[in-house]
Amino acid sequence: MTKRVRVAALTALTAAGLVLGTAVAGPAGAAVRGGGSPAFLSAAELPPHPTSSWTAGKATDGVPDELRLCLDAVLPGDDSRYRAYRTDLDTSARQLTMVLGDEATAKGRTARLNEDIRSCATRIERSDPETDAVLKDYGTLPVEEDAHVYGLHTATSWGASDIHLFSVGRDGRTVTVVEWTQLGDFTDAPVTAFKKTTTTAVNKLY
Repeated sequence: MTKRVRVAALTALTAAGLVLGTAVAGPAGAAVRGGGSPAFLSAAELPPHPTSSWTAGKATDGVPDELRLCLDAVLPGDDSRYRAYRTDLDTSARQLTMVLGDEATAKGRTARLNEDIRSCATRIERSDPETDAVLKDYGTLPVEEDAHVYGLHTATSWGASDIHLFSVGRDGRTVTVVEWTQLGDFTDAPVTAFKKTTTTAVNKLY
């Protein structure tokens, strides 16, 4: 399947009702403890692609559209930044960081993000009967205040098949979400490498 078809499939899912709720705003340009800003993954820290190198985009304010598939209702806007990554083929990734006002708020945001990922497959199927969705929980990682890793496979009646890996991690009042996606199913997901990427992402927040 071409990238254009895959984007069309994602657009169709969003139009079917996956964009639920409104974004939660927070303080713009908030700084993390120590006066610095959270660091993003480098291209070399993404799961290795067998035939193509990764390219990293610039850090940008806001939220990447691709994360709205599961998380639109809980994602912020002006207190978040993201970086997008791509290969020359059909594999791409994104990292989003959110700096919240305090650790309690960050803990609550993390819990809600995990909750929305766990319910995403059910919401996809409810919103679009033409799409089958399956979620796998790959458990937590012992990094900072923990991180959680998930896999999501979606398959449409017209033949589109996409595999996504998500992770949510927190260090203090900063929360990060990492997402990796390509055409395929669970057999194509580099879970071990993605866990390593997630651990690196959380460790690099400060």
